[in-house]
Amino acid sequence: MNVVPRDLMTEIPVSSADFRGAMRHLTGGVSVITAGRGTDITGMTVTSVSSLSVEPPTLLVSINRDASSFPLIKRHGAFGVNILNADQLDVAERFSGKGGLKGADRFKGATWVTAVSGVPLLAGALSAFDCEVEEIMERHSHGIIIGRVRDIRNSTRSAALAYWHGQYVAVDQDEDAARLAEVSVPTHGRRGV
Repeated sequence: MNVVPRDLMTEIPVSSADFRGAMRHLTGGVSVITAGRGTDITGMTVTSVSSLSVEPPTLLVSINRDASSFPLIKRHGAFGVNILNADQLDVAERFSGKGGLKGADRFKGATWVTAVSGVPLLAGALSAFDCEVEEIMERHSHGIIIGRVRDIRNSTRSAALAYWHGQYVAVDQDEDAARLAEVSVPTHGRRGV
């Protein structure tokens, strides 16, 4: 493989619209990031959560620095990550700002528990993580936040909420496996399958 030296590459600008359109092809799990304490709380719907490390348990989140959650995370040094189940579409929409809801008003209509750090965690989320900020790296429009997981709450639910092509979709392992089995090509009598 031949690699072209960076200084010989032609700089072709990529538009924000083109980048956003291309990223719509990446399916993402839907989570709500929560921040703040007491009545000074807010949160936002994201698909930008990923595992950074198992030893120690650490998550990475990317948040727009203009989001109301960002200064609360910086101030309190903690945040919650709530992985939504397929039945929590209403929560995803509230925390995305649908209907103009802001701050503590986004938390209405769902049950929340207070984590050890003080951040709200969603009861019934597939998993909810209480995270302590280890580091925040500010790049371009976003802050890349590394959070050490201090507590985890899991539910017995199994269907997840995902985001793909600008729409929320339910992902249910049992249901989707059954559907795939109905339409799959039979494997009996075929070699190499």
